Formats: sequence, structure tokens, C-alpha cells
Amino acid sequence: MKNIKTILIFLFMSAGGVISGVKAQDIHFSQFFETPLLRNPALAGIFSGDIRFQAVYRNQWNSVTVPYQTTSLNGEYRTGIGSGNDYITLGGQIFYDKAGTTALTTTQILPVLNYSKSLSEEKNMYLSLGGMAGIVQRRIDRSKMTTNSQYDGVGFNSALADGENFLNNSFSYFDASVGMSFNSQLGESERNNIFIGAALHHFVKPKKVNFLVTGSGEVLPKFVLSTGIRFDMTEGSYFTIQGDYAKQGANTEIIGGALYAWKLDNNDAPKYIFNAGAFIRWGDAVVPVAKLEFRPLSVSLSYDVNISSLKTASQGQGGFEFSIIYQKYRNENGSADAYRCPKF
Repeated sequence: MKNIKTILIFLFMSAGGVISGVKAQDIHFSQFFETPLLRNPALAGIFSGDIRFQAVYRNQWNSVTVPYQTTSLNGEYRTGIGSGNDYITLGGQIFYDKAGTTALTTTQILPVLNYSKSLSEEKNMYLSLGGMAGIVQRRIDRSKMTTNSQYDGVGFNSALADGENFLNNSFSYFDASVGMSFNSQLGESERNNIFIGAALHHFVKPKKVNFLVTGSGEVLPKFVLSTGIRFDMTEGSYFTIQGDYAKQGANTEIIGGALYAWKLDNNDAPKYIFNAGAFIRWGDAVVPVAKLEFRPLSVSLSYDVNISSLKTASQGQGGFEFSIIYQKYRNENGSADAYRCPKF
């Protein structure tokens, strides 16, 4: 088992060497492990519990420009279906992003449905298929925009027209994602698990995502490969490794890293767990992370240390993130042991 663990750690960490470029169209989170539905709708329901709510807030580029502020909210409710060990998970993802001087905002509300099919009678092993679809709105505050057309030869003149041919200040479009995932127990212990998933986002290729009358454009499809492994190190500690590879158009991004967890009380059913570790967004940032679990709640803090070509302008400063998670079984005394279920 020790040799298997060593090989798996090496494979996960080595994945950081196969990326070129990190400037994709979509907004990203450094705490991507706390935004499972943005990674892959088929990751819904893969957690120890029946109910989960997650909120992540990101504040980025304070040292360079007007800060970019991003918030993700998601909820999941899992329940059994049929007479076997299959499950469905119902949920939803709400995303809000506000960027730059002109307050360009993106808001999306996306319901999620995931079906998990049991593949084994002896242990936790599931194949899941999930979908997510809904409405995305983008808006800009034109009153905060300044252009060369408003320069009157002496200085800026707000009475002059900005010279831009805008159709309107906001628009909405339909978007959708689909994904599959496989997760399985490793060995005899239910605490050791692995998952791998693949998702295709924006497969409907939303058109006309442009504020200009004559402008055009589309949201490019994005492919995301996600994976993770969790295994015990000692009776009182365990190791979690997660990583994502994303490709959108000509751009790719990879992020991966690990958290080491210490159980602060009962080793069999701990209520208090402290996690510490780091992630790397290749070519962009190093992200130290600290997480404290006091079940059913947990909070995480992280900070991007910029290592990209922008590090001089940003003075090495990137993005601060804070997340809070509520996660539990409906019946703590029975639900956890009454049936087998996907756990990670």
C-alpha cells in the first residue's frame, strides 16, 4: 500500500509540468475543490453526507486595478433511488463576478442533476452522469466608462459621447454543461477513495456575447479533466490530493496540490480537523491553503502568490479567497451507516 501511495503522489504532482498558458475565458477559483459543480456537474453528491452548501468569495488584483470580486454559491441534496444503492443528487450553482472599472458583472443561475450508478455490491464504487443548464447575464456600467472620444483637447469632458456603438448595457444567454465521473473506494477502508471525472462546459456555444451592435463572439467550449485521491496516513491523519486540467480554445490551465489533515479529537469520528497545504496554478500562482473543519461546518483561507509575468506589476500579490461549507447527513445517527454512498 505504501508503494501505491508513493506512485499516486508522484503522478499527481508531476501533472503540473504539462501546460502552456493560463489565460482562459472562464473565471477560476484557487479553491476549486470547494466549487465542485463548476468543475463538473457529475461531481455533485460525491461527499460524506446527504446535504452540502458551499460559498466561496474571491478578491483579486487589488494592487493592480479595481479589484475583481467573484462569489460562488452551490447546494446539493442527495437521496437514494430504486431498491439498490443508486442515487440522484439535485442541486444548483449561483455565480457572480464583478470586474474592473466599468463594473462588468456576470451572473449565472444553473440547476444541476446528477445520477450515480452503483457498480459494486461489496464496496463504494460509482459511475455518475450529470448535467447543468441555466441562464447567464452580463452587464456593464456605461456611466463609469471613459474613452478617447471624451477628450476635448484640454482634458476629460463627461458631456461628450463615448463614441461606442452599444446595443444595450446587458444581455442574457442560455448555457449548459455535461459531465461524467467515476469514484471508488481504495482497498478495504471506506476512508480511502479516488475519483476521476471529465466535463464539457458551454457545449451549446452561446452566440452574440458582445455588448456592441456590430460585435459578435461566442463562449468557447471548455473541457475539464478532474481527479483526486484521499487516503489515511496514520490513525489521526490523512492526505488529500486534487487537480484539474482545463482547455478552452487555444488556452489551457492546470492546477493541483495537496492538503494534509490532522484529526484533533476522536480518530474514528472526528469533529475537529485541521488541514494545511498548497496548490500550484502552473505558470501563474502558488496558493497556500489552510482549512479548519468543525463539523458540520468548515472554513478555508487561501492566497495567490503571483509568479507569472505580472508579478512585477502586482508585486507578487494575487487573489484572496475565503470559503465556508456546511455538510452533513440528514440523520447523523443512522443515515451514514444505513446505506453505502459515494464519499470523498
